[in-house]
Amino acid sequence: MTDIYYQPVLQTGSPRPAGAFAIGWCWFDRVIEHKRGADPVYVNAASIPADVLQRLTALRAPIAGLSMDAPRIMGILNVTPDSFSDGGKFTNPDVAVGHALAMAADGADILDIGGESTRPGAATVEVDAEVARTAPVIAAIRAATHCPISIDTRKARVAQAAMDAGADLINDVAAMTFDPAIAQVAASTGAPVCLMHAKGDPATMQDDPAYDNVLLDVYDFLVARVEAAEAAGIPRHLIVVDPGIGFGKTLDHNLTLLRGLPLFHAIGCPVLLGASRKRFIGTLGDAPDAGDRMPGSVAVALHGVASGVQFLRVHDIRETRQALRLQMVVMGRL
Repeated sequence: MTDIYYQPVLQTGSPRPAGAFAIGWCWFDRVIEHKRGADPVYVNAASIPADVLQRLTALRAPIAGLSMDAPRIMGILNVTPDSFSDGGKFTNPDVAVGHALAMAADGADILDIGGESTRPGAATVEVDAEVARTAPVIAAIRAATHCPISIDTRKARVAQAAMDAGADLINDVAAMTFDPAIAQVAASTGAPVCLMHAKGDPATMQDDPAYDNVLLDVYDFLVARVEAAEAAGIPRHLIVVDPGIGFGKTLDHNLTLLRGLPLFHAIGCPVLLGASRKRFIGTLGDAPDAGDRMPGSVAVALHGVASGVQFLRVHDIRETRQALRLQMVVMGRL
């Protein structure tokens, strides 16, 4: 745990002032300094510690063959009967593979395959069932496309089966706390990992979640999990972090994390934002049905881009790709 936290005040476009520092397609010359128990204050970026500045500004290495010089779209494919948005739509393997290829054609940079729902209240799926849902689909997708593939799982044996089937990245919503052996799968295969913050198990995570300071608590958790991954033999340049929007958070918690997204760049890893179609979007956007939350999801994704986020995990590929292209053109990046 650190005493002072530095959140860059990110801006885009021109003119970029002399002495400003870059994070991907964004730049900053001020940071917000956070301390527990004190009000945040603005300070000049040049005054922050050299090690923090280095973590903020160091070029991020490619992840699963994808350069980090532009936002990357991760397409969601849930081969589950009970996911909150698309549960039951893709349990047929042929339908699942067809949807994956359609997402790739629509502009997904990486495909995220999940066989266990982690919606609030969801029960744990047995390992054999999760492997049976995911590994054959991943193998079929790999045979049909070179698009990188991610396995969305908390379990080591599921991750290993996915790697054997041709997956490229392990996306662990439990950040290796549910099944610590998953770290050895990543270390032995050389696969990059995404470590996400979640408060509690999906079955209970929305039962009155509470934090001392949600932004700083999530940051500290992710720093600790990155250090645990490094200790297990996973180099930092292969680690992505995810603040876990909606996982053990109230609406206000989610908004605080979204406003504070640039803070997570100080960990020194690429950042993933997964907010697509989530409940808070429906609450704020008057869309009770998850299928009606595309516009709000795109709005949050574009906020992520303006916050320097490298990965956008989304359901609506074509719409997000179009909005992203316009955003990058307006920012002068295309």
